Amino acid sequence: MKTFILDTNVLLHDPNALFVFADNEVILPLGVIEEIDDQKKRVDEIGRSSRCVARALDELRQKSRLSDGVRLENGGLLRVEISRHISTDVLPEGLDPQKIDNQILALALHLKKTGNNPVIVVSKDITLRVKADALGLSTQDYERHKVDMDKFYTGTTVLETDSVTIDKFYTEKQLKVEEGTFESNQNITLIDKFNPSHCALGRYNLKTNTILPLKISHANLWGIKALNREQHFALDMLLDENLMLVTLVGIAGTGKTLLALAAGLTKVIKEKQYHKLLVTRPIIPVGKDIGFLPGDIESKLMPRMQPISDNLEFLFATHQDDKFSNLSLESLIEQGIIELEALSYIRGRSIPNQFMIVDEAQNLTPHEMKTIITRAGAGTKIVITGDYYQIDNPYLDSSSNGLTYLVEKFKGAEIFGHITLIKGERSALAELAAELLE
Repeated sequence: MKTFILDTNVLLHDPNALFVFADNEVILPLGVIEEIDDQKKRVDEIGRSSRCVARALDELRQKSRLSDGVRLENGGLLRVEISRHISTDVLPEGLDPQKIDNQILALALHLKKTGNNPVIVVSKDITLRVKADALGLSTQDYERHKVDMDKFYTGTTVLETDSVTIDKFYTEKQLKVEEGTFESNQNITLIDKFNPSHCALGRYNLKTNTILPLKISHANLWGIKALNREQHFALDMLLDENLMLVTLVGIAGTGKTLLALAAGLTKVIKEKQYHKLLVTRPIIPVGKDIGFLPGDIESKLMPRMQPISDNLEFLFATHQDDKFSNLSLESLIEQGIIELEALSYIRGRSIPNQFMIVDEAQNLTPHEMKTIITRAGAGTKIVITGDYYQIDNPYLDSSSNGLTYLVEKFKGAEIFGHITLIKGERSALAELAAELLE
Protein backbone atom coordinates (compact mmCIF):
# COMPACT_ATOMS: atom_id res chain seq x y z
CA MET A 1 0.00 0.00 0.00
CA LYS A 2 1.13 3.56 -0.77
CA THR A 3 0.20 6.82 0.91
CA PHE A 4 -0.81 9.66 -1.40
CA ILE A 5 -1.04 13.19 0.00
CA LEU A 6 -3.21 15.38 -2.25
CA ASP A 7 -2.68 19.09 -2.84
CA THR A 8 -5.70 21.41 -3.17
CA ASN A 9 -5.19 22.01 -6.88
CA VAL A 10 -5.58 18.29 -7.61
CA LEU A 11 -9.11 18.28 -6.19
CA LEU A 12 -10.04 21.55 -7.91
CA HIS A 13 -8.76 20.08 -11.19
CA ASP A 14 -10.71 16.83 -10.72
CA PRO A 15 -13.10 16.37 -7.77
CA ASN A 16 -13.10 12.61 -8.44
CA ALA A 17 -9.40 12.46 -7.57
CA LEU A 18 -10.46 11.24 -4.11
CA PHE A 19 -11.45 7.91 -5.63
CA VAL A 20 -8.85 7.11 -8.31
CA PHE A 21 -5.90 5.87 -6.24
CA ALA A 22 -7.09 2.25 -6.08
CA ASP A 23 -6.55 0.39 -2.80
CA ASN A 24 -4.04 2.87 -1.40
CA GLU A 25 -4.26 5.43 1.38
CA VAL A 26 -5.31 8.96 0.39
CA ILE A 27 -4.60 11.75 2.86
CA LEU A 28 -6.04 15.26 2.83
CA PRO A 29 -4.29 17.73 5.17
CA LEU A 30 -6.77 19.87 7.07
CA GLY A 31 -5.26 22.94 5.42
CA VAL A 32 -6.34 21.56 2.04
CA ILE A 33 -9.92 21.33 3.30
CA GLU A 34 -9.63 24.97 4.37
CA GLU A 35 -8.46 26.00 0.90
CA ILE A 36 -11.31 24.02 -0.66
CA ASP A 37 -13.72 25.91 1.59
CA ASP A 38 -12.27 29.25 0.47
CA GLN A 39 -13.29 28.51 -3.14
CA LYS A 40 -16.86 27.25 -2.61
CA LYS A 41 -18.63 30.55 -3.35
CA ARG A 42 -17.02 31.06 -6.74
CA VAL A 43 -19.43 30.81 -9.68
CA ASP A 44 -16.94 29.23 -12.07
CA GLU A 45 -15.69 25.67 -12.51
CA ILE A 46 -13.32 25.97 -9.54
CA GLY A 47 -16.24 26.82 -7.29
CA ARG A 48 -18.20 23.89 -8.66
CA SER A 49 -15.27 21.54 -8.04
CA SER A 50 -14.85 22.74 -4.46
CA ARG A 51 -18.53 22.12 -3.74
CA CYS A 52 -18.33 18.65 -5.29
CA VAL A 53 -15.39 17.78 -3.03
CA ALA A 54 -17.22 19.13 0.01
CA ARG A 55 -20.32 17.06 -0.76
CA ALA A 56 -18.25 13.92 -1.30
CA LEU A 57 -16.47 14.38 2.03
CA ASP A 58 -19.78 15.05 3.76
CA GLU A 59 -21.14 11.74 2.46
CA LEU A 60 -18.02 9.86 3.51
CA ARG A 61 -18.08 11.22 7.04
CA GLN A 62 -21.48 9.57 7.54
CA LYS A 63 -19.67 6.23 7.43
CA SER A 64 -16.87 7.04 9.85
CA ARG A 65 -14.79 9.86 11.28
CA LEU A 66 -12.63 11.31 8.51
CA SER A 67 -9.74 11.77 10.94
CA ASP A 68 -9.80 8.02 11.66
CA GLY A 69 -10.06 7.07 8.01
CA VAL A 70 -12.97 6.01 5.81
CA ARG A 71 -12.84 2.87 3.69
CA LEU A 72 -13.62 3.59 0.01
CA GLU A 73 -15.46 1.34 -2.43
CA ASN A 74 -12.25 0.68 -4.39
CA GLY A 75 -10.61 -0.70 -1.26
CA GLY A 76 -8.62 2.40 -0.48
CA LEU A 77 -8.64 4.46 2.68
CA LEU A 78 -9.33 8.20 2.84
CA ARG A 79 -8.15 10.17 5.85
CA VAL A 80 -8.15 13.84 6.81
CA GLU A 81 -4.94 14.61 8.70
CA ILE A 82 -5.40 17.22 11.41
CA SER A 83 -1.60 17.51 11.92
CA ARG A 84 -1.81 18.57 15.59
CA HIS A 85 1.14 16.39 16.50
CA ILE A 86 3.27 17.22 13.49
CA SER A 87 6.03 19.74 14.07
CA THR A 88 7.03 22.07 11.27
CA ASP A 89 10.55 21.99 12.71
CA VAL A 90 11.26 19.31 10.13
CA LEU A 91 11.17 22.02 7.49
CA PRO A 92 14.45 23.69 6.52
CA GLU A 93 14.99 27.33 7.43
CA GLY A 94 13.38 29.71 4.97
CA LEU A 95 10.13 27.81 4.45
CA ASP A 96 7.19 29.59 6.06
CA PRO A 97 5.34 27.04 8.27
CA GLN A 98 2.11 29.04 7.93
CA LYS A 99 1.83 28.26 4.22
CA ILE A 100 -0.40 25.32 3.34
CA ASP A 101 2.13 24.04 0.79
CA ASN A 102 4.81 23.85 3.44
CA GLN A 103 2.43 22.18 5.88
CA ILE A 104 1.85 19.51 3.22
CA LEU A 105 5.61 19.01 2.99
CA ALA A 106 5.92 18.80 6.78
CA LEU A 107 3.19 16.17 6.89
CA ALA A 108 4.86 14.16 4.13
CA LEU A 109 8.22 14.27 5.94
CA HIS A 110 6.54 13.17 9.17
CA LEU A 111 4.72 10.24 7.55
CA LYS A 112 7.85 9.18 5.71
CA LYS A 113 9.71 9.06 9.00
CA THR A 114 7.03 7.42 11.15
CA GLY A 115 4.96 5.34 8.72
CA ASN A 116 5.51 2.05 6.91
CA ASN A 117 4.13 2.98 3.51
CA PRO A 118 5.88 4.86 0.69
CA VAL A 119 4.70 8.48 0.79
CA ILE A 120 3.94 10.38 -2.43
CA VAL A 121 2.95 14.04 -2.68
CA VAL A 122 0.51 14.59 -5.56
CA SER A 123 0.27 18.16 -6.86
CA LYS A 124 -0.27 20.08 -10.06
CA ASP A 125 1.88 22.88 -8.64
CA ILE A 126 5.33 22.54 -10.23
CA THR A 127 6.99 24.59 -7.48
CA LEU A 128 5.62 22.35 -4.74
CA ARG A 129 6.84 19.27 -6.59
CA VAL A 130 10.29 20.83 -6.91
CA LYS A 131 10.41 21.62 -3.17
CA ALA A 132 9.22 18.11 -2.31
CA ASP A 133 11.91 16.57 -4.47
CA ALA A 134 14.56 18.81 -2.86
CA LEU A 135 13.46 17.49 0.54
CA GLY A 136 13.86 13.89 -0.58
CA LEU A 137 10.15 13.22 -0.97
CA SER A 138 8.53 11.26 -3.77
CA THR A 139 6.22 13.49 -5.80
CA GLN A 140 4.15 13.33 -8.96
CA ASP A 141 1.74 15.31 -11.09
CA TYR A 142 -1.88 14.23 -11.20
CA GLU A 143 -1.92 12.27 -14.45
CA ARG A 144 -5.41 10.86 -14.80
CA HIS A 145 -6.08 12.96 -17.92
CA LYS A 146 -2.54 13.03 -19.30
CA VAL A 147 -2.01 12.71 -23.06
CA ASP A 148 1.18 11.34 -24.60
CA MET A 149 2.18 14.34 -26.71
CA ASP A 150 4.76 12.30 -28.63
CA LYS A 151 1.82 10.37 -30.08
CA PHE A 152 -0.66 13.24 -30.26
CA TYR A 153 -3.12 12.85 -33.13
CA THR A 154 -2.55 15.48 -35.82
CA GLY A 155 -5.64 14.61 -37.85
CA THR A 156 -3.69 14.19 -41.08
CA THR A 157 -1.27 11.83 -42.77
CA VAL A 158 0.46 11.27 -46.11
CA LEU A 159 -0.20 8.28 -48.35
CA GLU A 160 2.50 7.68 -50.96
CA THR A 161 1.22 6.05 -54.12
CA ASP A 162 1.66 6.26 -57.90
CA SER A 163 0.36 8.60 -60.59
CA VAL A 164 -2.19 6.06 -61.88
CA THR A 165 -3.83 5.81 -58.45
CA ILE A 166 -4.00 9.59 -58.05
CA ASP A 167 -5.50 10.04 -61.53
CA LYS A 168 -8.03 7.32 -60.72
CA PHE A 169 -8.89 9.14 -57.49
CA TYR A 170 -9.61 12.31 -59.45
CA THR A 171 -11.83 10.56 -62.02
CA GLU A 172 -13.71 8.14 -59.73
CA LYS A 173 -13.95 10.60 -56.80
CA GLN A 174 -12.93 7.93 -54.32
CA LEU A 175 -10.15 5.52 -53.41
CA LYS A 176 -10.84 2.23 -51.69
CA VAL A 177 -8.40 1.39 -48.90
CA GLU A 178 -7.92 -1.48 -46.51
CA GLU A 179 -10.16 -1.43 -43.44
CA GLY A 180 -8.52 0.03 -40.34
CA THR A 181 -5.83 1.88 -42.27
CA PHE A 182 -6.86 5.34 -41.05
CA GLU A 183 -8.87 6.98 -38.29
CA SER A 184 -12.42 8.08 -39.09
CA ASN A 185 -12.36 11.46 -40.87
CA GLN A 186 -8.57 11.54 -40.98
CA ASN A 187 -7.31 13.97 -43.62
CA ILE A 188 -5.17 12.33 -46.29
CA THR A 189 -2.64 13.77 -48.73
CA LEU A 190 -2.09 11.43 -51.67
CA ILE A 191 1.39 12.00 -53.10
CA ASP A 192 2.96 10.50 -56.20
CA LYS A 193 6.22 9.05 -54.85
CA PHE A 194 7.89 9.59 -58.21
CA ASN A 195 6.54 13.14 -58.66
CA PRO A 196 5.78 14.80 -55.27
CA SER A 197 4.12 17.78 -56.98
CA HIS A 198 1.44 15.42 -58.28
CA CYS A 199 -0.90 15.06 -55.29
CA ALA A 200 -4.51 15.10 -54.12
CA LEU A 201 -6.36 15.92 -50.90
CA GLY A 202 -9.06 13.77 -49.36
CA ARG A 203 -10.67 12.55 -46.14
CA TYR A 204 -11.17 8.99 -44.98
CA ASN A 205 -14.75 7.73 -44.69
CA LEU A 206 -15.04 4.96 -42.13
CA LYS A 207 -18.37 3.55 -43.33
CA THR A 208 -17.20 2.93 -46.91
CA ASN A 209 -13.47 2.44 -46.22
CA THR A 210 -12.72 4.99 -48.91
CA ILE A 211 -10.83 8.23 -49.22
CA LEU A 212 -13.16 10.89 -50.62
CA PRO A 213 -12.04 14.16 -52.19
CA LEU A 214 -12.60 17.41 -50.32
CA LYS A 215 -15.94 18.99 -51.19
CA ILE A 216 -15.09 22.65 -50.78
CA SER A 217 -11.32 22.86 -50.89
CA HIS A 218 -11.38 25.99 -53.07
CA ALA A 219 -14.34 27.74 -51.49
CA ASN A 220 -14.38 31.50 -50.93
CA LEU A 221 -15.64 31.64 -47.36
CA TRP A 222 -16.93 35.04 -46.26
CA GLY A 223 -14.17 36.74 -48.21
CA ILE A 224 -11.30 34.43 -47.30
CA LYS A 225 -9.73 31.37 -48.91
CA ALA A 226 -7.56 28.55 -47.61
CA LEU A 227 -3.89 29.46 -47.97
CA ASN A 228 -2.30 26.08 -47.28
CA ARG A 229 -3.09 22.38 -47.21
CA GLU A 230 -4.11 22.22 -43.55
CA GLN A 231 -6.48 25.15 -43.99
CA HIS A 232 -8.11 23.33 -46.92
CA PHE A 233 -8.71 20.37 -44.60
CA ALA A 234 -10.04 22.67 -41.90
CA LEU A 235 -12.57 24.40 -44.16
CA ASP A 236 -13.81 21.08 -45.50
CA MET A 237 -14.54 19.83 -41.99
CA LEU A 238 -15.98 23.12 -40.76
CA LEU A 239 -18.59 23.10 -43.53
CA ASP A 240 -19.37 19.38 -43.29
CA GLU A 241 -22.76 19.11 -41.59
CA ASN A 242 -22.07 15.46 -40.68
CA LEU A 243 -19.27 16.48 -38.34
CA MET A 244 -20.80 17.74 -35.10
CA LEU A 245 -17.46 18.37 -33.40
CA VAL A 246 -14.34 19.84 -35.04
CA THR A 247 -11.08 20.75 -33.32
CA LEU A 248 -8.47 23.10 -34.78
CA VAL A 249 -5.08 23.12 -33.07
CA GLY A 250 -2.12 25.25 -34.05
CA ILE A 251 0.32 27.97 -33.09
CA ALA A 252 -0.62 31.64 -33.13
CA GLY A 253 -1.41 33.01 -36.59
CA THR A 254 -2.34 29.75 -38.30
CA GLY A 255 -5.92 30.93 -38.85
CA LYS A 256 -7.82 28.75 -36.37
CA THR A 257 -10.22 31.38 -35.08
CA LEU A 258 -10.61 33.21 -38.39
CA LEU A 259 -11.53 30.04 -40.29
CA ALA A 260 -13.98 28.96 -37.59
CA LEU A 261 -15.69 32.35 -37.56
CA ALA A 262 -15.88 32.51 -41.36
CA ALA A 263 -17.48 29.07 -41.45
CA GLY A 264 -19.87 30.07 -38.68
CA LEU A 265 -20.99 33.23 -40.48
CA THR A 266 -21.49 31.27 -43.69
CA LYS A 267 -23.56 28.56 -42.05
CA VAL A 268 -25.65 30.91 -39.91
CA ILE A 269 -26.21 33.95 -42.14
CA LYS A 270 -25.83 32.72 -45.71
CA GLU A 271 -27.05 29.14 -45.52
CA LYS A 272 -29.28 29.60 -42.43
CA GLN A 273 -28.45 26.09 -41.29
CA TYR A 274 -28.13 27.22 -37.67
CA HIS A 275 -30.15 29.75 -35.69
CA LYS A 276 -27.21 31.48 -34.04
CA LEU A 277 -23.43 31.83 -33.98
CA LEU A 278 -22.31 31.46 -30.36
CA VAL A 279 -18.68 32.33 -29.59
CA THR A 280 -17.14 31.80 -26.17
CA ARG A 281 -13.72 31.59 -24.56
CA PRO A 282 -12.29 31.18 -21.07
CA ILE A 283 -11.67 34.53 -19.38
CA ILE A 284 -8.01 34.16 -18.45
CA PRO A 285 -5.91 37.33 -18.89
CA VAL A 286 -2.39 37.33 -20.33
CA GLY A 287 0.02 39.08 -17.96
CA LYS A 288 -1.14 41.01 -14.91
CA ASP A 289 -4.90 41.08 -14.50
CA ILE A 290 -6.41 44.57 -14.49
CA GLY A 291 -9.02 43.50 -11.95
CA PHE A 292 -12.77 44.09 -12.03
CA LEU A 293 -14.15 46.15 -14.90
CA PRO A 294 -16.97 48.71 -14.51
CA GLY A 295 -20.39 48.54 -16.10
CA ASP A 296 -22.91 45.81 -16.89
CA ILE A 297 -22.12 42.26 -17.97
CA GLU A 298 -21.67 43.24 -21.63
CA SER A 299 -19.28 46.06 -20.72
CA LYS A 300 -17.23 43.72 -18.56
CA LEU A 301 -17.17 40.98 -21.17
CA MET A 302 -16.30 42.86 -24.36
CA PRO A 303 -12.68 43.74 -23.48
CA ARG A 304 -12.03 40.05 -22.78
CA MET A 305 -13.67 39.08 -26.08
CA GLN A 306 -11.76 41.66 -28.12
CA PRO A 307 -9.76 39.04 -30.09
CA ILE A 308 -13.05 37.58 -31.31
CA SER A 309 -14.43 41.01 -32.16
CA ASP A 310 -11.26 41.86 -34.09
CA ASN A 311 -11.62 38.77 -36.27
CA LEU A 312 -15.31 39.39 -36.86
CA GLU A 313 -14.68 43.01 -37.81
CA PHE A 314 -12.00 41.86 -40.26
CA LEU A 315 -14.40 39.37 -41.86
CA PHE A 316 -17.13 41.97 -42.27
CA ALA A 317 -14.62 44.42 -43.74
CA THR A 318 -13.34 41.92 -46.35
CA HIS A 319 -16.74 40.50 -47.30
CA GLN A 320 -17.80 41.61 -50.80
CA ASP A 321 -21.30 40.11 -51.21
CA ASP A 322 -23.77 42.96 -51.91
CA LYS A 323 -26.61 40.86 -50.52
CA PHE A 324 -25.11 41.15 -47.05
CA SER A 325 -23.45 44.57 -47.39
CA ASN A 326 -25.79 46.19 -44.86
CA LEU A 327 -24.85 43.77 -42.09
CA SER A 328 -22.59 44.76 -39.22
CA LEU A 329 -21.31 42.99 -36.15
CA GLU A 330 -23.22 45.34 -33.86
CA SER A 331 -26.54 44.79 -35.64
CA LEU A 332 -26.16 41.01 -35.62
CA ILE A 333 -25.36 41.04 -31.90
CA GLU A 334 -28.42 43.20 -31.24
CA GLN A 335 -30.59 40.80 -33.25
CA GLY A 336 -29.22 37.83 -31.31
CA ILE A 337 -27.80 36.18 -34.44
CA ILE A 338 -24.27 36.44 -33.04
CA GLU A 339 -23.74 35.93 -29.32
CA LEU A 340 -20.46 36.47 -27.47
CA GLU A 341 -20.60 34.63 -24.17
CA ALA A 342 -18.22 34.01 -21.27
CA LEU A 343 -17.73 30.36 -20.43
CA SER A 344 -18.74 31.11 -16.85
CA TYR A 345 -22.38 31.28 -18.00
CA ILE A 346 -22.41 28.07 -20.09
CA ARG A 347 -23.16 25.65 -17.23
CA GLY A 348 -26.79 24.61 -17.07
CA ARG A 349 -27.62 25.77 -20.59
CA SER A 350 -28.96 23.64 -23.42
CA ILE A 351 -27.71 24.91 -26.77
CA PRO A 352 -29.75 23.57 -29.71
CA ASN A 353 -29.26 24.31 -33.43
CA GLN A 354 -26.33 26.67 -33.03
CA PHE A 355 -22.86 26.97 -34.52
CA MET A 356 -20.75 27.19 -31.37
CA ILE A 357 -17.07 28.19 -31.28
CA VAL A 358 -14.94 27.72 -28.18
CA ASP A 359 -11.72 29.70 -28.57
CA GLU A 360 -8.49 29.40 -26.51
CA ALA A 361 -9.63 25.99 -25.29
CA GLN A 362 -6.13 25.02 -24.14
CA ASN A 363 -6.90 26.90 -20.91
CA LEU A 364 -9.76 24.55 -20.02
CA THR A 365 -9.52 21.51 -17.78
CA PRO A 366 -10.79 18.15 -19.07
CA HIS A 367 -13.83 18.46 -16.81
CA GLU A 368 -14.59 21.97 -18.08
CA MET A 369 -14.37 20.63 -21.62
CA LYS A 370 -16.86 17.89 -20.77
CA THR A 371 -19.20 20.51 -19.32
CA ILE A 372 -19.11 22.50 -22.57
CA ILE A 373 -19.56 19.59 -24.97
CA THR A 374 -22.49 18.21 -22.99
CA ARG A 375 -24.33 21.54 -23.45
CA ALA A 376 -24.83 20.77 -27.16
CA GLY A 377 -28.47 20.28 -28.08
CA ALA A 378 -29.96 18.79 -31.24
CA GLY A 379 -28.52 20.22 -34.45
CA THR A 380 -25.60 22.05 -32.81
CA LYS A 381 -22.07 21.98 -34.23
CA ILE A 382 -19.17 22.76 -31.90
CA VAL A 383 -15.78 24.00 -33.10
CA ILE A 384 -12.94 23.99 -30.56
CA THR A 385 -9.78 26.00 -31.25
CA GLY A 386 -6.57 26.44 -29.31
CA ASP A 387 -2.79 26.28 -29.06
CA TYR A 388 -1.43 23.98 -26.37
CA TYR A 389 1.86 25.90 -26.41
CA GLN A 390 0.11 29.03 -25.06
CA ILE A 391 -1.42 27.94 -21.77
CA ASP A 392 -2.15 30.63 -19.19
CA ASN A 393 -3.73 28.34 -16.58
CA PRO A 394 -1.00 27.69 -13.96
CA TYR A 395 -2.10 24.11 -13.31
CA LEU A 396 -2.37 22.89 -16.91
CA ASP A 397 0.24 21.93 -19.47
CA SER A 398 0.30 20.66 -23.05
CA SER A 399 -0.51 17.09 -22.00
CA SER A 400 -3.18 17.71 -19.35
CA ASN A 401 -5.43 20.44 -20.76
CA GLY A 402 -8.97 19.91 -21.98
CA LEU A 403 -8.16 20.51 -25.65
CA THR A 404 -5.59 17.75 -26.09
CA TYR A 405 -7.65 15.45 -23.85
CA LEU A 406 -10.71 16.00 -26.07
CA VAL A 407 -8.80 15.24 -29.27
CA GLU A 408 -7.36 12.05 -27.82
CA LYS A 409 -10.71 10.78 -26.52
CA PHE A 410 -12.77 11.63 -29.65
CA LYS A 411 -10.17 10.35 -32.13
CA GLY A 412 -11.89 7.83 -34.41
CA ALA A 413 -15.46 8.99 -33.73
CA GLU A 414 -17.56 9.30 -36.90
CA ILE A 415 -18.95 12.73 -35.96
CA PHE A 416 -15.52 14.17 -35.09
CA GLY A 417 -12.87 15.86 -37.22
CA HIS A 418 -9.48 17.29 -36.26
CA ILE A 419 -6.57 19.05 -37.92
CA THR A 420 -3.34 20.51 -36.60
CA LEU A 421 -2.50 23.73 -38.46
CA ILE A 422 1.23 24.22 -38.80
CA LYS A 423 1.87 27.19 -41.10
CA GLY A 424 1.39 30.73 -39.84
CA GLU A 425 -0.52 32.97 -42.23
CA ARG A 426 -1.10 36.09 -40.11
CA SER A 427 2.14 37.72 -41.22
CA ALA A 428 5.79 36.85 -41.76
CA LEU A 429 6.63 38.59 -38.47
CA ALA A 430 3.99 36.68 -36.48
CA GLU A 431 5.11 33.33 -37.90
CA LEU A 432 8.77 34.03 -37.15
CA ALA A 433 7.93 35.15 -33.61
CA ALA A 434 5.93 31.95 -32.99
CA GLU A 435 8.95 29.90 -34.07
CA LEU A 436 11.76 31.83 -32.36
CA LEU A 437 10.32 33.25 -29.15
CA GLU A 438 9.73 30.92 -26.21
